[in-house]
Amino acid sequence: MPLPIEDYALIGDTSSVALVGLDGSIDWFCAPRFDSAAVFAALLGDPSHGRWQLAPAEPPTKVSRRYVGDTLVLETEFTTVSGTVVVRDGMPIRDGGPSVARVVEGRVGTVAMQMELVVRFDYGSIVPWVRRLTPRPSERGGSLYGGTAIGGADGLVLRSGVLPEGRDLTTVASFEVHEGEQVPFTLSWFPSYGPTPEAFDAVTALDQCESWWREWSAGCTYRGKWPDEVLRSLITLKALTYEPTGGIVAAPTTSLPEWLGGVRNWDYRFTWLRDATFTLNALLDNGFAEEAQKWSEWLRRAIAGSPDKLQIMYAVDGERRLTELELDWLAGYENSSPVRIGNEASGQFQLDVYGEVLDMLLHSSECLGHHLTPDSWDLARFLVEHVDKVWTDPDDGIWEVRGPRRHFVHSKVMAWVAVDRWVTLCEAARPDQDLDHWHSLRDTMHQQICDQGYNADVGSFTQYYGSTELDASLLMLVLVGFLPPDDPRMIATVEAVQRDLLVDGFVKRYRTDAAPAGTTVDGLPPGEGAFLLTTFWLVDSLVLLGRVDEATEIFERLLALRNDVGLLSEEYDLDAERMLGNFPQAFSHIGVVLSAANLSHGPAGPAAHRSGLTPS
Repeated sequence: MPLPIEDYALIGDTSSVALVGLDGSIDWFCAPRFDSAAVFAALLGDPSHGRWQLAPAEPPTKVSRRYVGDTLVLETEFTTVSGTVVVRDGMPIRDGGPSVARVVEGRVGTVAMQMELVVRFDYGSIVPWVRRLTPRPSERGGSLYGGTAIGGADGLVLRSGVLPEGRDLTTVASFEVHEGEQVPFTLSWFPSYGPTPEAFDAVTALDQCESWWREWSAGCTYRGKWPDEVLRSLITLKALTYEPTGGIVAAPTTSLPEWLGGVRNWDYRFTWLRDATFTLNALLDNGFAEEAQKWSEWLRRAIAGSPDKLQIMYAVDGERRLTELELDWLAGYENSSPVRIGNEASGQFQLDVYGEVLDMLLHSSECLGHHLTPDSWDLARFLVEHVDKVWTDPDDGIWEVRGPRRHFVHSKVMAWVAVDRWVTLCEAARPDQDLDHWHSLRDTMHQQICDQGYNADVGSFTQYYGSTELDASLLMLVLVGFLPPDDPRMIATVEAVQRDLLVDGFVKRYRTDAAPAGTTVDGLPPGEGAFLLTTFWLVDSLVLLGRVDEATEIFERLLALRNDVGLLSEEYDLDAERMLGNFPQAFSHIGVVLSAANLSHGPAGPAAHRSGLTPS
């Protein structure tokens, strides 16, 4: 049985991540990048599918952990009847394939420790060949032992300060740690057809890793309430960026369920245009411009070609074929199956992504204080001209429904955003350009959405044209400036979402328990947790409506869901009071950053600016 999702912490090197459990076990690690096959997949199966545990031999009486300052270096402290040890974990920022450095430090007394390394390549399906390396002197005295594991295209090399042995296709070691003593371990990925990576000192590597993250964090310009919570979320978002290309993943995991025992298990280790633009807005607002520049370059490479071939998501290197497969040898997290890799939604048509990209291009232009580069300008024009051709078509919507396409109101509004931001860009940079067509189109779109998207009988905008159902994405109408916050239709829509979708203080995306024709709008069985980002949207909407006290109460309730090291998953199970969905989730941490700024700055916050209520 895996740990609860909230019992995991994240370490990463901006190319991949590992999830470290409260029990000292790394149960998820993909190499060499986020969307590569896992070498540790116990998270979605059991320990036989791969893990690396460092923990006391006797059950600890207390376990606590923290990140070291504003870094992604983790310290887990185990207290036992015989003493106290700390395991320091991190992924050094270094050339070559990803590595994990672990150091066991004795703090009090003498503690007996155990190591168990189960390497299973390709999501737990390949048992590797293992070869012992000749011991060599350690930089810190004593010997450094090691071994390699090879299987298919993958290789791992372990180096440790204690002598391991093989037992039942597992590498194990037993050792004691005394007060003041440090025992190092490193594990490095390499292509099986290449040379074995050179050894490096784990203690030095973790110190350098701390320095790298401290330097990055020092660039944060956020000034407002909840600074520690905001910076931790920004660090998490940075960890989800793929430094070699500028791509940004929505989450570093696959198939963590949106409902325990259910089928809503998706692979999020890709770059969604929508999610990435949200991430970049959060980073840009807080002083991190380099990521925006790199992602803009990634975007131009990824979407090159005909506009009708644009995808909603790509691999971190821009690859387009994200074929969805099911891994039947993995039982799934708490028997939530199937386990999926790849994502069939990559072939969907989602109209809203055009608006998100145009909105981000405008926002980055304003934040960086200059007009779009020629390439970015051509990209914006390329996208808005395509919107002109397709905005009247039904689409699959923001929630990637696997039911029939519909005229989703949020999608239409974001198509309007694409045209509106294009007009704003042109008026600022090319005021002599003839904009009559775009002004007319913007007005036509607005009128149609108001006429067909608002249901007077319901007293609200609805999920899609002709529907009586609500959708949390309707909260975005006020946040993007489609209607002012004092418009009666907007006030009524926010209140309708609270009335029909707010459950125990958290906003459901939409109703999955009932829908026309006896099925859900998304074509899937009922059941999912509360989606956290939509609750952050409610916070932002209430701020614009002037209901700041109510918004603050909801926001602080959301912050209370974070685990002990400040991380959030995608959803929350209100009955079981536990996290659900892929983890950590960029959307949720974006919500922390933006809502904190909106509550801190009100009329000068990002929601007020994005909605057009305040100038840039």
